[in-house]
Amino acid sequence: MMHPKVKEFLCSCVIITLTICFCAVGVGATEKRIIAFCGSASKPVLEEAAESFYKQTGIRVDLNLGGSGTMLSQIKLSRRGDVYIPGSPDYMIKAIRDGVVDPDSVVILAYLIIAIDVQHNNPKDIQTLSDLTRPDIRVAIGNPEAVCVGLYAVEVLEQNGLLQQVQKNIVTHAPSCEATASLLVMKKVDAVIGWDVFSKWNPDKIDAVLLKPHEITRIAYIPAAVSTYSQEKKSAQRFINFLASAEGQKIFAKWGYIATEKEARTFAPKAQIGGEYKLPKGFTTPVQR
Repeated sequence: MMHPKVKEFLCSCVIITLTICFCAVGVGATEKRIIAFCGSASKPVLEEAAESFYKQTGIRVDLNLGGSGTMLSQIKLSRRGDVYIPGSPDYMIKAIRDGVVDPDSVVILAYLIIAIDVQHNNPKDIQTLSDLTRPDIRVAIGNPEAVCVGLYAVEVLEQNGLLQQVQKNIVTHAPSCEATASLLVMKKVDAVIGWDVFSKWNPDKIDAVLLKPHEITRIAYIPAAVSTYSQEKKSAQRFINFLASAEGQKIFAKWGYIATEKEARTFAPKAQIGGEYKLPKGFTTPVQR
């Protein structure tokens, strides 16, 4: 005959074990995860937004950040992922063309303006695109074959007749928007042709020199879409909806992003919105110096 206290102890152990198992199963069953492949043009916003979204919904967003072209290649090669958020419409057009995203799910989250970003207080007194041709200026851009801001840099230089002259001063091609901005933070270069919002990421390290309205031929925007490979399409759409909501837009505004086309057009009233730019025929990324 089992002693009553032993019986009571064993029953307690069983109850505790069952409770632990139930909780573990409950957590595993209720917490969902989605994978987002994103251009790092929106890195600070997405990191903050993903955390807020998780707290509200219990859906964890695993962010993969890098060059928009690199992220698109990763989705295609792995045939996985739930959300694609490139740093410009160029790569979303490619994603739609390649059948990687659902075109009906595309949403515009914010707008971006190309600018000359310089070290804080602008020690080299760079004021215009033509200043980037000076022999004492070290310039960097994103890799135009994989990074949205690098593509826009080449476009703006070509459209303003300065591509060949400035190319002589380009000393490196960064693998992402984040890496492009970091070159100024580390004082590796004097200027980058980047997004004006870089100066909002690091206001004590980077200043933005705005281009003249006629020098900006195209305004970029950050789009988001659900991947055709997604196994969690509803959760993916919920995250995109959150980013586009008033709460999500507050996070974009906090980091200095432009919310509306009307506001973006104040920088370049005649510029094209969105679209796709292709590198000049025969263009190759020079060996880095």
